[in-house]
Amino acid sequence: MKTAYELAMERLGKTAPPVKLTAAQKREIAELEAQCTAKIAERELLLKGEIARAIDKGDAEALEQLEKQLVSDRKTLRAECEAKKEQVRKAAG
Repeated sequence: MKTAYELAMERLGKTAPPVKLTAAQKREIAELEAQCTAKIAERELLLKGEIARAIDKGDAEALEQLEKQLVSDRKTLRAECEAKKEQVRKAAG
């Protein structure tokens, strides 16, 4: 008896067959992922310093705004990375 996950993966495979990537494409995707991780870490370091200063000042409004900005920046950087990786994947097909 198959699990719901296995059934879903079968249906997905029928509608969108998996893309075979070359070694170069796999390396490119890994490099893009590493760059994305580095950009996110860089942004976190910058904003966490500002967050610490806002905490020291007791500025709750600035703290909230900086935390929202950090979440937004992470989301934006991750979306950009996924778009670039998808372009590499499409080049395989």
